[in-house]
Amino acid sequence: MTRIVEAAFESEIAVLSSGSILPLRSVPENIRQSSKFRRIAQSIAEVGVIEPIVVARVRGEKDKYMLLDGHVRFAILTENGEAQISCLVANDDEAFTYNKRVNRLATVQEHYMILRALNRGVSEEKLAKALNVDVAHLKRRRTLLDGICPEAVELLKDKSINPATFEVLRKMKPYRQIEAADLMVAAGNYTSSYAKALLVGTKQEDLARPEQPKKIIGMSAEQIDRMEREMAVLTSDFKSVESSYGDDVLHLVIASGYLNRLITNRAIEKYLRQHHPELLSEFRAIVSAASLDQAAQAS
Repeated sequence: MTRIVEAAFESEIAVLSSGSILPLRSVPENIRQSSKFRRIAQSIAEVGVIEPIVVARVRGEKDKYMLLDGHVRFAILTENGEAQISCLVANDDEAFTYNKRVNRLATVQEHYMILRALNRGVSEEKLAKALNVDVAHLKRRRTLLDGICPEAVELLKDKSINPATFEVLRKMKPYRQIEAADLMVAAGNYTSSYAKALLVGTKQEDLARPEQPKKIIGMSAEQIDRMEREMAVLTSDFKSVESSYGDDVLHLVIASGYLNRLITNRAIEKYLRQHHPELLSEFRAIVSAASLDQAAQAS
């Protein structure tokens, strides 16, 4: 039997009067003062609305629409005095935020987008205005991956990363860049502070310019040398744990499942409580800890 899949939106973009659109909430003042709000406003002023707002028809009321997604864009357009607004009309009135289903642009992807726009003839000044940044900032974004090896870029291509992190990675040799990127992915930490900590722990010969000694404010040469040794040991231990982590978790799940069956058996639980209360307490702690770990991973 063929199942008909209904479209989520009407096929045509609707141009609606701003007065016919009913927002579900107001945009707070702190959002209006944010850099993100100003960036969106500047982008709309330069290139217009790229992503139409999403509305749904109000049941029982003619020519009235409920605003489902795009409250910031709607606020900017109405502030600018726009009387007619292009909208996507949804076929249901589920008032969830559609943008929650959108993957935000990663830092590397944004770099490629900027390069593509510049290669197609968009001027730096116009692109900087559309992104609400100065030209100097745009130039730094354009050269973001200069000196970064392809393998490190591949590891970080879908991550949201502080651009300053790449400036730190650039001070390392390619194989150390790969190692540092791998550690960042494993730790889920892409901040420039973490990258600087990895740089401090990098051996002198692994720097892009090994002839220049590292100078870290507030740290002596002896402290830097000790941190290098500690970082080498920590990296080795981390890789050892990472290699056995999957097997260890599997063993823990199996063991905790077995222990859970034991302590939920009334006869066994009674025997342990009377003769080995310390073992019963430990078994319960193991089962509880495994349950918390599984709940955290599920969430």
